[in-house]
Amino acid sequence: MITVGGFNTAIDRLIKVDALRCGEINRALDEQVYPGGKGLHVAQTIAALGERVQLVGLVDAAHRNLIAKHLSKRGTLFHGVEIAASIRTCLAVQDASGKITEVLGQGPQLSAAQRDDLLLTFRRCIDESDLLILSGSLPRGMAETTYAELATQVHAMGKRCMVDASGAVMRHAWQAQPFLVKPNRDEITELLGHPVEDLAAAADAALELYSRGVAMPVVSMGAMGAVAVDASGVWHASIVLTEIRNTVGSGDCLLAGMAVGVVRGMSLEQTLRLGVACGAANAAAEETGYVERKMVERLLPQVRLQRLADAVKRSWTELS
Repeated sequence: MITVGGFNTAIDRLIKVDALRCGEINRALDEQVYPGGKGLHVAQTIAALGERVQLVGLVDAAHRNLIAKHLSKRGTLFHGVEIAASIRTCLAVQDASGKITEVLGQGPQLSAAQRDDLLLTFRRCIDESDLLILSGSLPRGMAETTYAELATQVHAMGKRCMVDASGAVMRHAWQAQPFLVKPNRDEITELLGHPVEDLAAAADAALELYSRGVAMPVVSMGAMGAVAVDASGVWHASIVLTEIRNTVGSGDCLLAGMAVGVVRGMSLEQTLRLGVACGAANAAAEETGYVERKMVERLLPQVRLQRLADAVKRSWTELS
């Protein structure tokens, strides 16, 4: 069983327009609505690949049935912690050129009791899980150290934990030395304090995280693919798509593919290949943060793998 803590559940709206004009009336050509949030994207993609998965997250009365039915249909067990306030809405506006502008809702302010209920629900899942994932933003009212504290507890119970977050939440989390972290180009730039603009810089950044105790750091670089490190070396995987429809959620699907590779005991290069194929499958489809298994299988042979460096020795640097 894989457990995903995707606490800040959302409703995703993808709106298509001819051209987005700020300060003017824009009329939608099409609109799609899906249950969302990074953790939900990760969980439903893991299920699509055939692994058992459960998701812990917020839900409100207005959307409980929608989310529960959606996830049940997708083969995902949902542990929804209900709150009186509305969950957040995330808006993606796509123009005719394919360019996407995102507006991400903050989410509700949690009381201490709601926060504790959410955390207790996640902690109850640790013992039965082979792998745990903490993904996305935190609802207001949860401390920036939440993922770091959970990752530490997961490790203490002999389990592996993956983290995908940004800002202060990621800064605290990676110092707790989870098994895997997956910053994107912007997030790793913020985390390390210097630009990461090409594959060489991405490899150096992943190596730095590895030297600080992260067993399998992954840096996603958009169209350039992703770079990952473990004791076997530094690997780069990429793919060229003939058609890109919606890139929102591709990083979540990449993480899901990596998670499946890890629980199946695959090597790093094959795990990274699966992750990149999942990210590409999302980008080639309409829906945000979801893949079809047949598409992933079709794209897998097209992923190009390159070893950037040989076996890596870890330098157990004292964390500041």
